[in-house]
Parts: sequence; C-alpha cells; structure tokens
Amino acid sequence: MPPAASAPSPPGAFTAPRPTARLAALIADIRGTVGRGLPPDPTAHLVGECLAPHLGAPDLLTPEQRASDPARYRQHLLHAEHDGSFSLVALVWLPGQGTSVHDHIAWCTTGVHQGRERERRYRLLPAAVPDGTARLVATADVVNATGEVCGFAPPGDIHRVWNDGPGTAISLHVYGADLSRFGTSVRRVYPLPADR
Repeated sequence: MPPAASAPSPPGAFTAPRPTARLAALIADIRGTVGRGLPPDPTAHLVGECLAPHLGAPDLLTPEQRASDPARYRQHLLHAEHDGSFSLVALVWLPGQGTSVHDHIAWCTTGVHQGRERERRYRLLPAAVPDGTARLVATADVVNATGEVCGFAPPGDIHRVWNDGPGTAISLHVYGADLSRFGTSVRRVYPLPADR
C-alpha cells in the first residue's frame, strides 16, 4: 500500500492542536536535543532517548491524535518546529496497513507507542548487466513492539513498514525537517524489484 502522502501545505499554514502536558514536555526535550546541532546519526539516537520514556503513556496523545483511517495509515502532524529543524508525527496503523518501499528527506527517529510494527530494510543494488535493472535486496527484518525506538539517517534508509499485528498500532516519528512545509517525510518511493 503506498504511503499516505498529502500535498505539501503552504509555509506557515500548519496549526497544531494544543498538546497534552506530556507531549509539550516531549517537544521541549526534542527541541533541546536537536538544538545541540550534532550530526544526523547522533541526533537521531539522542532523540530516541527523549522519546523512550513517553512511549505507552496514556496521557501522551488526545483521542483525535489516535484516530485511524480505514483506507490507509493515518498521519497526525503533532508539531513542526518554527525554524524547520524537526517535526513530530503520530502514525496510526490498522492491521495490514503499511507503506511502500521508500526513503526519507532527513534523519528520523521512531518509537512505538502502541502495538507493534514490522519493518523490512533494503539496500539498492545498481543496475546489473545484461538486464540493466536496479533492484532492492532485503538486509534486515525488524519487529518493534511498544516502547522500542530506532533511528536512521540518509543514505541507507530505504525500508517499508507495516502493522502485522491484530490491533491498532501507533508510532511517533521525529523527522529532521519541516513536514508542515513538505507534507511528507518520503523522498523517493522505489517501484523496483524487491525481496518481499
């Protein structure tokens, strides 16, 4: 299923709902970490340390921020930092919903708030002679349960994610980009032959 990417919003058009007290504290922690100006990989790791204590807490998200969509996974933009340095998103996945194979416009840290998510990571092999077709090779299969975090930075961030569990899954994603401006974290979708 392709990712639910919406058209980019005009700059300044995003207005976040008032965060819960716990979400406001998390945003402040992330702001302090991102503000250190470290390279992408350590930033993604340290943002994971900010996320971890909040995952699974019942007072983190409002009922509206936990709402799903029966047609595809749903993205709730929770916060976009005024200087464009990071965005915080809640993704809500019903059983069987997932993304296409894609990569990202910036570093990302993900934490599972409810349920579990399955992830398959890929490496792009260049076009081979004689057929001239590039292909994706699976390099890892990961199942992240409630409370688990992971992070990555381009290049080498090609993956797909889906909910293979019996119930709703919710994950928090922090991206090193302004999603209120871009509308999506996806840089490229890979419609190439891939190990399934």
